[in-house]
Amino acid sequence: MTSATRTPKDVRKDLRRRGVSIAALARQLQAHDQTVRDLLSGKAKGYRGEAHRVAVLLGLKEGVITDHQPAANAATEARAA
Repeated sequence: MTSATRTPKDVRKDLRRRGVSIAALARQLQAHDQTVRDLLSGKAKGYRGEAHRVAVLLGLKEGVITDHQPAANAATEARAA
C-alpha cells in the first residue's frame, strides 16, 4: 500500500465534513461502533481482528485484509466521498 496513512483526527474531521456519525460509519464498515470509537480515540491500535480490519479500511494504518472483503468496498467508497 503506497498511500499515506491518516490520523484519527483526520478521520473525525472528514466525518464531520460529510455529516456522518460514527455509528453510521460502523454500519457501513460492518463493524461494532465501539471498535470505531476506540480506534478514533486512540484506545485501540488495530493490531488484530476487527480493529485491524477497520483501521486498515479507514486508512489509519497500512495492512492486509484477508477476510471481510465486501466491507472493503464500502470503506473505499466511504473514503472517496
